Amino acid sequence: MQPPPNILFIFADQHRHDVMGCAGHDIVSTPNLDRLANQGVRFIEAWCQSPICQPSRASVITGRYAHELGVIHNTGGFDPEWPTVMKQLQSTGYETATIGKTHYHESYQPPEEEGEVDMQSYAPFVRSFGWDYVLEEYDKYLHVEDRLRTPYTDYLAQYGLLDAYKNQIRGVFRLTDTHWRGETSVLTQEHDLTSFLASKAEDWLRQRDNTKPFFLKLAFVQPHVPLIDDPEWTEYYATAPISVPEQTPAEPVNETWAGYLTRLNDHSQAQVMDEDFIRNGIRHYLGMVSLVDQKIGKVITSLQALGQLDNTWIIYTGDHGEMLGEHHLWAKMNFYRGSVQVPLIIVPPGGMQPRVEKGLVELTDVTATLADIGNVQAPTGCHGRSLLPALTGQLDGREILHSRIGNYAAIRTARHRFTAHLKTETACELFDLSNDPHERSNLVNDPASDALISDLRATLLDHESSSGTSSSNLETS
Repeated sequence: MQPPPNILFIFADQHRHDVMGCAGHDIVSTPNLDRLANQGVRFIEAWCQSPICQPSRASVITGRYAHELGVIHNTGGFDPEWPTVMKQLQSTGYETATIGKTHYHESYQPPEEEGEVDMQSYAPFVRSFGWDYVLEEYDKYLHVEDRLRTPYTDYLAQYGLLDAYKNQIRGVFRLTDTHWRGETSVLTQEHDLTSFLASKAEDWLRQRDNTKPFFLKLAFVQPHVPLIDDPEWTEYYATAPISVPEQTPAEPVNETWAGYLTRLNDHSQAQVMDEDFIRNGIRHYLGMVSLVDQKIGKVITSLQALGQLDNTWIIYTGDHGEMLGEHHLWAKMNFYRGSVQVPLIIVPPGGMQPRVEKGLVELTDVTATLADIGNVQAPTGCHGRSLLPALTGQLDGREILHSRIGNYAAIRTARHRFTAHLKTETACELFDLSNDPHERSNLVNDPASDALISDLRATLLDHESSSGTSSSNLETS
């Protein structure tokens, strides 16, 4: 009898969907992701449920929409009582582990009145979502907080590297003119956070209970900002011909949308974004992606050495994308393709003839797929659809994709992408993706689009209502 399959779920933070060799990027080095794509199915129209961390991650573990869960900002609200795919797998004997960033917490900043806070003290809370083993990390900005310890800061302190690391991050801290500046790490590749997490995943695979199937989520923190890559990859991309993406700024078509665009521009530090600044940031972002790819290869090699690879499904995706200067924006928090579309690759044990799936899919579908692989019921309330039919070319893609941040939501159809402010029902964006795939011409104020906007607004509001929007989710701008 064939034993239950293992599942390796690799989850990157802020990996743009098209920054892979297999996606057509002609500069980035991603041989391991390319190899996975050549052994499985690559989905080229996959949306996240929110273009920010916490809401997207809430959707992935539950298969429910962010607004339905009441998590529409990075401000917490995770409930251990939620049905999750990890709990379902646990119930049938899977050993579950999460290594890296979960971002289930309301805040990682320790209260002023407290002394030192160890991030691993959050582990019992994280385990309550269905994880047997937890190694908790976060993005590098957390590490400058002197009173907060993480497994990685303890590691750096052991080697006498922590102060130099902190000082570098302080120099490119949040929402300063240097925030998006690319830099070479003061650490060698051996000591990079990505290397650290991959090594911990390998340790867990070697030490775990081999009598059980496993579900391991390896949640890399990179390529999330700050844009700091290790010296080896900095050198690799030092002379790469980096092109600057098109700079068509988002159009403030009405007062509502103009206000939100101001927030996006402020967050992007748009005033310092000349071509050299953008090009340098991209260069270091590519380095971080390549290191993630490199360490994915190392973990897969370990699986093979342990004799587990031929019974392991591998899924690679991310929580959201990164604008990389496109439309004169950095980061995410918007519904352009660079922000809301994610990479997604699924590889069955032993591989298969490669396929590229063009149907519309979303991250709730990953939840249902994980359940399908483990032969368990999807979590109660899951809106996802298993993606396994895609392996045989029989996937019925979605008619509508949905994403939400705060009071703004967007839907994607085969042809259009539409954004609205939910509290006022104000239309903010309409793009005809067939004629305008790069989303440069906002049609919201085009009278010829009035009927279409009315239909798409009704569809969006209906989707929000039918999947559990509550009035409490519409109180903040």
